Parts: sequence; C-alpha cells; structure tokens
Amino acid sequence: MSITAERKEALIKEYARVEGDTGSPEVQVAILTERIVNLTEHFKTHAKDNHSRRGLLHMVNKRRSLLDYVKNNDKDRYSSLIARLGLRK
Repeated sequence: MSITAERKEALIKEYARVEGDTGSPEVQVAILTERIVNLTEHFKTHAKDNHSRRGLLHMVNKRRSLLDYVKNNDKDRYSSLIARLGLRK
C-alpha cells in the first residue's frame, strides 16, 4: 500500500523545484497522489477495509488543501502540476 523508498526518491527528483527540495507543495502532492493511487488499487480487492479508507480520505483532503494553496499563490504552477499528475479540474 505504501510507496517504496526508491519510488519516493524518484518522485522527489522529478517534482523538486530546486536541488534537495523535499517539502515543496509540488513534491508533497506528487507523493500523496502516488499513495492515493496505490490505496485505490488496494480497495479493488479489499472492499471492506474501512480503516485504510479513513486514511485515504485524510490523504485526499490533505492533497486538496495543498493544491488550493498552490492555486492561490501561483496559478501557472497549479495548472502545470495538475497536468503533470493527470489530475482533473
């Protein structure tokens, strides 16, 4: 369900704004998106796993608030980020 350390490093390198950037909203949204996709796949076989579903809802809400932050500060960054991640909106 969680992502591997190698995959997390790859996401950090891909979405980092500068070298060594691990905390920018873009990186956080990319990591959350990967975890959300993994959990969504998990629920296809484990439909009654309500404990993990609560965590999924928390991750979706966190990603939404981070995306709102980016949208309010820089609309170009927001539009490029959702295009790169393949999110709708």
